[in-house]
Amino acid sequence: MDGPDREAVEKCDGSESNSVAIAKKLIHGRMLIGIKDGRFFVGAFYCMDKQGNIILQDAVEYRSTRRSSPSPMEHRGVGLILIPSACRTSCHVDCSVQDQLSLLSLDHHD
Repeated sequence: MDGPDREAVEKCDGSESNSVAIAKKLIHGRMLIGIKDGRFFVGAFYCMDKQGNIILQDAVEYRSTRRSSPSPMEHRGVGLILIPSACRTSCHVDCSVQDQLSLLSLDHHD
């Protein structure tokens, strides 16, 4: 059996795609995600769905404050947060150089 049918059977049998294997390595790793309104979130990567929405756990929200404030950034703990892929502008992962290179190739696989 070759082609799409074989791929479907392999995925049903419990084997996983390269992208899934790479994402699993990132679980509980530190991640920084920027969103369109200028805020960013730092937390532990918890999961990502097929649409690219990401859930961070133990997340902290950072946003810039008014210039009159003594601190240029304000932060608050938000705990578990879902960040829709449509809102994301950047995503940085704290991982090894080899893992970073693997992440760069995610768009070209599967």
